[in-house]
Amino acid sequence: MTGPSRPDRPVEGERPRGYARERGDRRGGDRPGGDRRGGDRFGGDRRGGDRFGGDRRGGRPARPAVDLPRQIAYEAIAAVHRDDAYANLVLPAMLREAGLTGRDAAFATELTYGTLRHTGTLDAVVTDAAGRDVQRIDPPVRDALRLGAYQILHTRVPAHAAVSSTVDLVRSVGPGATGFANAVLREITSRDSDAWVAKLAPAQETDPIGHLALAYSHPQWIVRSFAEALGGDMGETTRLLIEDNERPPVHLCARPGLADPVALADEVGGAPGAFSPYAVYLPGGAPGDLLAVADGRAHVQDEGSQLVADALAAAPLDGPDGRWLDLCAGPGGKSGLLGALAATRGARLTAVEVAEHRARLVEQATRGLPVTVLNTGGRSVGSDPKLPEGHFDRVLVDAPCTGLGALRRRPESRWRRQPSDLPPLTRLQRELLTAALRAARPGGLVAYVTCSPHVVETHVTVTEAARRCGFGVDFVDARPLLPAGMPGLGDGPTVQLWPHRHGTDAMFLAVLRRV
Repeated sequence: MTGPSRPDRPVEGERPRGYARERGDRRGGDRPGGDRRGGDRFGGDRRGGDRFGGDRRGGRPARPAVDLPRQIAYEAIAAVHRDDAYANLVLPAMLREAGLTGRDAAFATELTYGTLRHTGTLDAVVTDAAGRDVQRIDPPVRDALRLGAYQILHTRVPAHAAVSSTVDLVRSVGPGATGFANAVLREITSRDSDAWVAKLAPAQETDPIGHLALAYSHPQWIVRSFAEALGGDMGETTRLLIEDNERPPVHLCARPGLADPVALADEVGGAPGAFSPYAVYLPGGAPGDLLAVADGRAHVQDEGSQLVADALAAAPLDGPDGRWLDLCAGPGGKSGLLGALAATRGARLTAVEVAEHRARLVEQATRGLPVTVLNTGGRSVGSDPKLPEGHFDRVLVDAPCTGLGALRRRPESRWRRQPSDLPPLTRLQRELLTAALRAARPGGLVAYVTCSPHVVETHVTVTEAARRCGFGVDFVDARPLLPAGMPGLGDGPTVQLWPHRHGTDAMFLAVLRRV
């Protein structure tokens, strides 16, 4: 195998199928959004030009330097690199401001997310084609070349159109580099994606991690962590990396007691989920515009997140069952599901969130449900009178993590995260899980959940917290708490969900009972 063959590449403007921290070259004060010497917010040269770089000199009518979908995609990519922005936040705002909808919005979205996902491989190709390290290319031109290279290698956009439109873009953001950009892009068109991988990637036989990292555009340390979590199975690791580069599906959670998933699927033109009894798969569109979301009958939530929250509610429990706790509640998806379940069973949920703005999101997400939101830290169990020790029957810890299980949703995260992020995160995870175990009453249940398959954030964290908590803890087999017939749940007692096995984010679940 050489590289990520994509026979189903989208045509230009087609609805997409399916991010990257690099410090811009600040020499001379340049920023990846374009030359700001009189430039507009889209990097255009305003010397007599219009908003998108059109030329008004000599009375000629303004003409955009490049079509609007590509211009928006470029600006979103530049904002991610320049401002550490998040594509899922800046791109929708840009699309709304530009009035871009339908196929054009889909094309801009595909270009933005695809370029950000494939940045590592694109950079290797641009480096080779340019004969210089990509980091030595001025940031505005660098982002434009990435966008052009993505179109050439990963879409059905004709090569001549990709080259021409990208050269036009470079003309507006770095006029002195148009000849350079044209030469680089034409060199890129000399090979397809598989041929570039064959030329640039290490040999799979001698360096399988390095090969997969370049072929499927993931940092090597992330590929290595995935392979370890999958028991060293490189074939399955490859399938995971392929899935990570696809556009993720949109899932709704039909809130129990408020919406029937089958009826909701009919209402929104979707389909009931494969595993979660509350899941509805959407075919596309803007879920925030749906009436069921607006009126609180449903919310947007990955099916894996639904499954792990429901597993806590489904676990057998002796004794009282009216006091539930979500210790890391923001932004409120799991609290919304647990609150709806609590309402059907006469229970009440306390939702804890340390960040004030996220606590407000939890309040909005749980309005009308038996949920009390506390704007405090999860580690304050025992010191905060509203979070007494030994008080709660069911406790959820959805711990902060690297987010490696949701890279398909946040493509820039794979480039921003570093191995050095792990020590402080895993320390926080252990402290939060220990606090959750203290909050549970004897016989009470704690579900530790994290959206990462990294073994240090999953098995190591749970084992260490259980060992250090100072009282007895038993592991509960989580597999029977998930729907019957789910494949690939492993040997237990913990469960790891996977995009390539289950179509969900890579959610980890451990259920513990305080003795």
